[in-house]
Amino acid sequence: MNADEYDASAKDAEDRNLGPDPMSASEGDEGATADGDTTESTGDESASPARRRSTLRRVLIGLGVLALVLSLIIGGGAWYLVNRYAGNIDRVADVFDSLDEEARPAPPTPAEATSEDPVTFLLVGSDTRVGPAEDEDPGGRSDAIMIARFAGDRENAQLISIPRDSWVEIPGRGMNKINAAYAFGGPSLLIQTVEQLTQVRIDHYMAIDFDGLIQVTDDLGGVDVVVAETTKNGRYTFTAGVNRLDGEKARWYLGQRYGLPGGDFDRVRRQQQYLQAMFSKLFSSNTFTDPGRLDSALRAVTSAVSVDDTLSNTDLIGLALSMRGVRPESVDFFTAPVLGTGMEGPASVVYLDAVACERMWGYLQSDSLAQNSAQFAEDSLPDVPR
Repeated sequence: MNADEYDASAKDAEDRNLGPDPMSASEGDEGATADGDTTESTGDESASPARRRSTLRRVLIGLGVLALVLSLIIGGGAWYLVNRYAGNIDRVADVFDSLDEEARPAPPTPAEATSEDPVTFLLVGSDTRVGPAEDEDPGGRSDAIMIARFAGDRENAQLISIPRDSWVEIPGRGMNKINAAYAFGGPSLLIQTVEQLTQVRIDHYMAIDFDGLIQVTDDLGGVDVVVAETTKNGRYTFTAGVNRLDGEKARWYLGQRYGLPGGDFDRVRRQQQYLQAMFSKLFSSNTFTDPGRLDSALRAVTSAVSVDDTLSNTDLIGLALSMRGVRPESVDFFTAPVLGTGMEGPASVVYLDAVACERMWGYLQSDSLAQNSAQFAEDSLPDVPR
């Protein structure tokens, strides 16, 4: 089924008030042939609850999926919570073992001296959170592909979405959609593909179960998003203005591409908008004053992710502590620059803007994308996505 057929069937199902599974858009991909926050001790045991909550919120800042998880494992004011939450995070084995170290990009070289080394994660949202089994015909495709960079100054972070239909060279497989790399060779080949495309070294890998994250929406009592124009997907209508999403509505909101002017591009922006809104709600003062709600949300989030097995709990704690100075306003969301869409055989694909992308990747390599973000204003997350 190609993209046009998928959208037509979606419309037909919508007219019957049924609709497809909103999170299973990967069926349209036919391009491949194989388808204890520890607050700083002051010695004052009588510190007020307000002061403790304030300290906690400074540590738990909404940074997107990865920063959230990193912050969670030191959340709550006691080290025993590391076991409660970090113990939920699964590990993906041997992600980097098969990569040719000599062929990989060099680590970033910051344009200015920094206190820490920049850290780069590849975030993947997919129905399959681990690589295909040996001799298994891999059918999983990554639904969302994002590069998360935590700058060496530990005051800035960027999250860059790469459209899943981007037409790129996959090592050993030729030209194909980028998400086919996951289907062909799991996380390792996807990392190799992204490194070859960007010449940016990936330090760690994180797989995200979006269904699991959507559970957090219910645990938080709903999440508000602002919609630019009234749209409908399946049984739900999203009116222009503020919409309160519960978990089920969030599935349909995030899964929509039919009826959106930008199709998958707008879908990517909605994913970023939802993550931003969810984390803002999670870290609001109202959530922190409701321990039961906070605990449910944190356990749901940590259960929804997996990381590569080179990242220990100790590493997570150290990275989270180093990012205490990051603020929500210093986190930038982008989509990799594109020229447009086209057809490669029967497949509808996205053509990246090689010149603009090279400039963006270069700023990642010099760890200066935050300082040059204005150059990519058209590629950044708008205040109100469509």
